[in-house]
Amino acid sequence: MRIAVDAMGGDFAPAEIVKGCVEALDRADAEIVLVGREEAIRAEFEKLKFKPDGNIIILDAREVIDSDESPVRAVRHKRDSSIVKCINMVRDGQADAMLSAGNTGALMSAALLYLGRIEGIERPAIVSAYPLLGRKGRFALLVDSGANAECKPSNLLGFAYMGSIYMSSAFGVKNPKVGLINIGTERNKGTALLKDSFMLLENSAVNFIGNIEARDIPKTEADVLVCDGYTGNIVLKLTEGVAWNILKLIKEKMTESLTSKFAALPFAAKLKSLKKDFDYSTYGGAP
Repeated sequence: MRIAVDAMGGDFAPAEIVKGCVEALDRADAEIVLVGREEAIRAEFEKLKFKPDGNIIILDAREVIDSDESPVRAVRHKRDSSIVKCINMVRDGQADAMLSAGNTGALMSAALLYLGRIEGIERPAIVSAYPLLGRKGRFALLVDSGANAECKPSNLLGFAYMGSIYMSSAFGVKNPKVGLINIGTERNKGTALLKDSFMLLENSAVNFIGNIEARDIPKTEADVLVCDGYTGNIVLKLTEGVAWNILKLIKEKMTESLTSKFAALPFAAKLKSLKKDFDYSTYGGAP
């Protein structure tokens, strides 16, 4: 497998991207193509005292799409950017997959503009793994978690199908359960979008189990959580914020109540384990 990696994407690029790719060589049976400004990538190799071999190569790309740029305008005008070059490698069969930690909107726009959509898919979606309480290692897929702020009922139906197929093929979940995020469990709750989406999902071939209230998301039975990207992004970031603040509060209370450093050690280990369970970076990137 050949993977194209946007070496210039992300807050700490290219240093952290290069470092990650070098580490990945020991774990993945793949050829990595680092796409970006060649001199910057080679400088990072020198810092790591790493000499590129046949499993990691560099493809020069002179332009960079910054995080604050207009996505559509950037991908149209910066065709020599690392993101666009990575996408075109996949399109042209020069890579099997591509990764970027850069401008998400630009990545989505480049994929639509240069790679195109699967036949029958109206809108692509961003998928995030949402960890579930009380079930170690289990998660639900949140679809869409940020690509489409405004949607039609048919878009949400498409998200349900894509999420179900991905959950089944990538994680081996048979007949995944699909839930629709809403303000209540009753079928007549929510906006016109949600009511119409409920009807479409109910009459579709997906394993639809009904509406899921926000308070029930962390312990849901659903394998796929469907919503528009605006709602999904709020759910994701609110959960991240709440989880981190609760962990911070627990740590502060532990420090106040435990005067002995040795007495605190068992609790610190448990807290570290809990932190890992709730750390979004544990669950990898968002396809």
